Amino acid sequence: MVKTPKIYIRDSGILHSLLQIWNFDQLLSHPVIGASWEGFVIENIISRLDESWEYSYYRTATQIEIDLVLHTPDNEIWAIEIKRNLAPKLSRGFYEACRDIKATHKWLVNTNNARYPLPDGVEVIGLLEFLQVIQDKIRI
Repeated sequence: MVKTPKIYIRDSGILHSLLQIWNFDQLLSHPVIGASWEGFVIENIISRLDESWEYSYYRTATQIEIDLVLHTPDNEIWAIEIKRNLAPKLSRGFYEACRDIKATHKWLVNTNNARYPLPDGVEVIGLLEFLQVIQDKIRI
């Protein structure tokens, strides 16, 4: 595992201001849109968690990574990949990383509102529905 931190500007408004992105049309055509979406999703997820959850980023020396790893209070390990596109595809590296961390749940959070399965137990889900999944888990 690599100890190099990944830097997120979790407040997308600050990110957009620093990059002088003043409206949605500018954002749509800017190369930072994927990173902006990733930071926005991570911020929204983390803000819903209580202190019994742990979260991290996973990356190996061979560049295999998981955007967000959640450790739930009941010892589940959730691997979360974040993609902005409507027809997301996962790399072989994501599946390898899931095996490395022994992920019990694998999620792909994207801008699509549909929820459907992918191979190897991955579930595609929109952000709002994923936040509801977390909320339901916290209530248990």
